[in-house]
Amino acid sequence: MKQEELKKLLDTMSLQEKIDQMLQLTGDFYQDADSVLTGPAVQLGVTGEDVRMAGSILGTCRAEKLIKIQKRYMENHPHHIPLLFMMDIIHGMKTIFPIPLGQGASFEPELSKRCAAAAAKEAAVSGLHVTFAPMVDLVRDARWGRVMESTGEDTWLNSLFARAMVEGFQGDDLKEPYKVAACVKHFAAYGAPQAGREYHTVELSENTLREYYLPAYQAGIDAKAAMVMTSFNTVNGIPASTNRWLMRDILREEMGFDGVLISDFSAILETIAHGCSEDSREAAVKALEAGVDIDMMTNVNVYAANLRKLTEEGVVQEAWIDQCVMRILELKNKLGLFENPYKDADTEKEKEIFLCPEHRALAREAAVKSFVLLENDGVLPLDMGRRTAFIGPYTDSKQIKSSWSFTGDDKDCVSIKEAAGKVFDGSHTVYLKGAPVLGSDSKESEARLTGFTGDECGIMTREEEEKMRKEAVEAAKEADLVIMPLGEHYLQSGEAASRAQITVPEVQMELFRAVHRVNKNIVVVLFCGRPLDIREISQKARAVLVVWRPGTEGGSAVVDVLTGKENPSGRLPMSFPYCVGQVPVHYNEFSTGRPDRKGIQERFRSKYLDIPNEPLYPFGYGLGYTRFSLSQVKLDKAEMREGDTIHAGVMLKNIGERKGTETVQFYIRDMAASVVRPVKELKGFEKVTLEPGEEREIIFAVEEPMLRFHTEQNGFASEAGEFLVFAGTDSRTENRAGFRLVK
Repeated sequence: MKQEELKKLLDTMSLQEKIDQMLQLTGDFYQDADSVLTGPAVQLGVTGEDVRMAGSILGTCRAEKLIKIQKRYMENHPHHIPLLFMMDIIHGMKTIFPIPLGQGASFEPELSKRCAAAAAKEAAVSGLHVTFAPMVDLVRDARWGRVMESTGEDTWLNSLFARAMVEGFQGDDLKEPYKVAACVKHFAAYGAPQAGREYHTVELSENTLREYYLPAYQAGIDAKAAMVMTSFNTVNGIPASTNRWLMRDILREEMGFDGVLISDFSAILETIAHGCSEDSREAAVKALEAGVDIDMMTNVNVYAANLRKLTEEGVVQEAWIDQCVMRILELKNKLGLFENPYKDADTEKEKEIFLCPEHRALAREAAVKSFVLLENDGVLPLDMGRRTAFIGPYTDSKQIKSSWSFTGDDKDCVSIKEAAGKVFDGSHTVYLKGAPVLGSDSKESEARLTGFTGDECGIMTREEEEKMRKEAVEAAKEADLVIMPLGEHYLQSGEAASRAQITVPEVQMELFRAVHRVNKNIVVVLFCGRPLDIREISQKARAVLVVWRPGTEGGSAVVDVLTGKENPSGRLPMSFPYCVGQVPVHYNEFSTGRPDRKGIQERFRSKYLDIPNEPLYPFGYGLGYTRFSLSQVKLDKAEMREGDTIHAGVMLKNIGERKGTETVQFYIRDMAASVVRPVKELKGFEKVTLEPGEEREIIFAVEEPMLRFHTEQNGFASEAGEFLVFAGTDSRTENRAGFRLVK
């Protein structure tokens, strides 16, 4: 449709039709193609007609079902406007890729773009039009379960991944085959809840919000993301979903977003619990004034229950509703739904595309590149001739997806045992579980994991655990080497999975200690959705490989890396804390007026008495199977003027005996400014693969726009003065050179 045709369509719609376009319900309301579930409608404050006319559906997929629902819907709709089908396709539809935090570890945004495109293809043939991804929230507190959905703690790196994922989902034109609309979330600053507690208060200065949290959203918007989702939290004391300054002034005006703004699940109604709306009527007014276009499913649907009466009473203007509805119609038009309401939905294509060899190969590649080797004393890659015992709850587990990959099936995942069985000699390899993921002594909140049964978590009796552990210890005694796949339960990370103690479950640590007493040759393969406190493991294990929640081809990728078929090349996108007492912890902190360094009186420094300031493993850290040397960074000039470029160069050499990949990272520090600046900020990186003895010069171009920040006067500019450029293989590097910006 042309824009004038959309305008004509809008003008012919009744007020109720318009309001229903702003209503989103779950697929539970649509039992089949021929009926709708109207029973809950009274509780929602909507009529059966509202349910039939709702503009979008959440959480239902598969081509056959959605084609039938769409057909029935359009037959009943006065103007035959098609439905939008939306779902959380976070890191894969049927083929599950590594969690976004793991993808961030790859330091390859283009790889994530390919993963997003594959996920979009599978989602599109299942009938979906919109995915609620990417989540681009900056994360610095590992207690928050949803760090797994972010690509980490660095603003610039997150921005690169935000752009790449949006481009992967959407392509150049949403009407193209196998493309879905991306939804950047959660606007804004959802990743900074106090104490890492889900849905908790966010308290940030405007400078911090603008400088560190908004850029990744901006990157997604610049990539033309079709949708943005509001966050549950407050910003400047006002819930995001009713925050007019945030949504109209910042998102719409400053950031230039002109797409559909959707609330998170029940977020508008929850402003009552926040104490910022007296009732659903007031919440509806405030959300509409803020420009929220779609009210996602709530226990009492705010828009459907109130907007008609509010409009008739003159409390809200119908023009505001028209703005929202026009954006919704424009999205449907961009997707080509007026011409083809079923778009790519195709039951035969589902069979062809779901879990196809190409997607499985990509999932395997992505998993390999997401793994981060934290420790290795030379035990890896494995000597395949040694007697090897795989001992741990993830040895033969297919539950290696995340809590957000519910469209995938565990049965389609490759376990470590399955993959190892293809390459390890069965005559001297054993596989034992050794322990459940969660123990019988787990606290109720951990064991049941908020609404899930004990069976779901695999809870055993203490006697059963002891028997398993004893069998495992006996096997460890006979082995030359023990591979221990350990880690979190998949429901211990994700939404509503905040944890005060971010450790490996105690039942697994008991197994680890018991095995270590009889065999010191241990390699830990760590499954997790967040950085964990692994001090004891890092001290005792000979090697530690972090594999996150690796997805469908996780087991194959783990065996590829353990055996040396593939070289580990991932780098931490989020610091692993020394212990939970440090969090939130991140590399790009402020130095404070009393930094913990020589020259300041020992006691009166910014430090802990009982733990170090530094994380156990910092941002950007990761090992490989070879060694590299990096020369002193050199600049081609010591002064920068308007329009100048300074080139920082280093020589990277593979001084080991194996081919390997290193990620050379470049950081900048502004030494003195009108606003305090971080000790380092990532501004560039390059992944380089070299043969033994090979070397290569890496050049990093420093330009004035890289030096800009939100100044004391809230402008965005650079300021004259001294700067340092750092080059290294993680954020701790002190390899540096200086220059001066002259204005």
